[in-house]
Amino acid sequence: MDLSFTPEEEAFRAEVRAFLAEKYPKRLADKVRQGKRLTKADQEEWHAILNARGWLANHWPKEYGGTGWTPGQSFIFDTECALAATPRIVPFGLSMLGPVLIKFGTEEQKARWLPRILDGSDWWSQGYSEPGSGSDLASVKTTAVRGIDAQGDHYIVNGQKTWTTLGQHGNMIFCLVRTDPKAKKQEGISFLLVDMKAPGVEVRPIVTLDGDREVNEVFFTDVRVPAENLVGQEHRGWTCAKYLLTYERTNIAGIGGSMAALGRLKQVAAKQRKNGRPLAEDPAFAARLARVEIELENMKTTNLRVIAAVEGGGVPGAESSMLKIRGTQIQQELSSLYRRAMGPYALPFIEAALEDEHYDAPAVGPAGAAYAAAKYFNMRKTSIYGGSNEIQRNIISKMILGL
Repeated sequence: MDLSFTPEEEAFRAEVRAFLAEKYPKRLADKVRQGKRLTKADQEEWHAILNARGWLANHWPKEYGGTGWTPGQSFIFDTECALAATPRIVPFGLSMLGPVLIKFGTEEQKARWLPRILDGSDWWSQGYSEPGSGSDLASVKTTAVRGIDAQGDHYIVNGQKTWTTLGQHGNMIFCLVRTDPKAKKQEGISFLLVDMKAPGVEVRPIVTLDGDREVNEVFFTDVRVPAENLVGQEHRGWTCAKYLLTYERTNIAGIGGSMAALGRLKQVAAKQRKNGRPLAEDPAFAARLARVEIELENMKTTNLRVIAAVEGGGVPGAESSMLKIRGTQIQQELSSLYRRAMGPYALPFIEAALEDEHYDAPAVGPAGAAYAAAKYFNMRKTSIYGGSNEIQRNIISKMILGL
């Protein structure tokens, strides 16, 4: 198996780098590198730049507005963007719902929703987790009762979703809802598209350890949803859910982001000093740094093997769970080492320094110290969302070992 890139792929890499150098705003790059919190407008700006170039939906089929790239080209693009410190595209519409609609949606649903994902008309949120239904996702209790009246065929939705990332910006949410309470857990679930501006939808913030409002609770009280917003078959939404999770878990691995983080960490470790010499020469720190770099290289190889299999007609299975586990462990270790490299300067984090791109108060410690602790706290969640790493190990055991 040849895991090296072809001359054509390397030429594509050069094209991507030239595009980033010309079109990617320095202001955004500076915010990402400095750990500033990105606004909705920041996210939408980068989304629009990629869409104008036709490079937004790099994993969609060409007939739906995708690029038609090979998995290898998509890997190169994602990696180069991460190294250039671009924002990660908000995945819920583009990388989660889009593939589900392409696979399971009607032609009318594709024609209605896919263009709106591309042009940014809709900001999608994910309505999967509930209180008591996170790792055991099939135990969702949010209900959708179908009925017909003078206004047409519809569902009435009641329940609660939680950990809804960036839900404060959303105008649409895709939800797993229980449509047959008497069926087995997986067999009574449907996949429904809900307007977040509809009467009866309430969004409440959850403030995280790093002081950010990144996640939310979403409550549904007698929310009316047109039956035409059902994706796939009624009571068979678990099939859509599993398909979506494969894309989500592979995306969570964040190989490009970890490569960029490793590069920044090495720069810091070369500058920071401990006992009169660079931190990179401290035996304990150097050992941890070497270990995480080896693990990242191994994960890159695994990802390239998956890419090679997909290009040969294969479909990722347990590999997406493997990448999710290892990818999140590497992200957490990199953030831990970065915080350690900053020493006591990482202890505080100043809200204004993270929120305001024009913040110009005297820096506390080395450049980058302001967000070291906030980043460390934020990374604690990565091994939980998208299906906890413990659940991923169960999936691997069942799919590979038959346990």
